[in-house]
Amino acid sequence: MDQLRAMRTFIRIVDEGGFAAAARKLDQAPAVVTRVLAELEAHLGARLIQRTTRRMTLTDVGEAYLERSRQIVADVEEAESLVNRSVTELRGHLKVLVPPAFAVHQLAKHLGAFRARHPHVTLELSVPGPVEEVDPNFDVSILMGPEPPRDGDFIARPVALSEIILCAAPEYMRGRPLPQHPRDLGQLDLLLPTVANVRRLFTFTHDGRDGHPPEQVQLHPHRPALSTIHLDTTYAAVLSGLGVAGLPSFVVADALLEGALQRLLPAWRIFTLQIHAGLPTRKHLPARTRAFVDFLVDSFGGGARDIWLEAAGCPTGD
Repeated sequence: MDQLRAMRTFIRIVDEGGFAAAARKLDQAPAVVTRVLAELEAHLGARLIQRTTRRMTLTDVGEAYLERSRQIVADVEEAESLVNRSVTELRGHLKVLVPPAFAVHQLAKHLGAFRARHPHVTLELSVPGPVEEVDPNFDVSILMGPEPPRDGDFIARPVALSEIILCAAPEYMRGRPLPQHPRDLGQLDLLLPTVANVRRLFTFTHDGRDGHPPEQVQLHPHRPALSTIHLDTTYAAVLSGLGVAGLPSFVVADALLEGALQRLLPAWRIFTLQIHAGLPTRKHLPARTRAFVDFLVDSFGGGARDIWLEAAGCPTGD
């Protein structure tokens, strides 16, 4: 008897809720599935499934054997995957949940390189809005927030850091004095908020470099010129000259390089946006998922520094 095959058949019978459904999934005759289970029970000397004409239920020993069988099959598949990764091309479909702004400004421009490395892996991107928690319906959830992901039943791997940059269009600032201190922002049109679930209380921090004493200032802007959690709407409004906003460096880096936006209060920091790749916890992680997360880390720095500020010629100095 092929015991591993028998375990897989037993698991499929339970998962599908019956012999006929399991046979269809396994592309086998129902009689074959029934025989395999009978041989397994005979080998073990115990009944795993109590069967009647109307229903089937797991016995107590069947429940215990099912749990161990799942683990054994998962371990075998993981071992096979380790070997296959070294000798075969990656294949399959990946479902990725990603915030819209990161998808548009960063991820999309890198997908060609991923495709060139793994031409047999297809991607499905879902970009409904802010992503704050790992969604078990997706292989990878790209999480963004000012704090690390909360502890939970998932794996979170650091992908990138992105400073929130205060900026405005040169046309908007023309004829207006440049702010020298966060309190000067009260004379300008502010666009808020810029990141989901971030309070409208802005905390500016100066670390005391360049002879300036360390200082922390909190501002609570009233009646902003524009209020939206949609980053690209804020970005378009800032480019058009509507006012001043704090935007992630991964959104504004190109505009800073091109001179379409200018940075304000560069010596002051608001907060750092942390970007993680969230994965549902599971023993067997497909090789294509590992490859995609590795690609994200390689492309965006792995959370060690803000690569976009560096590219724009204005690193944070950390």
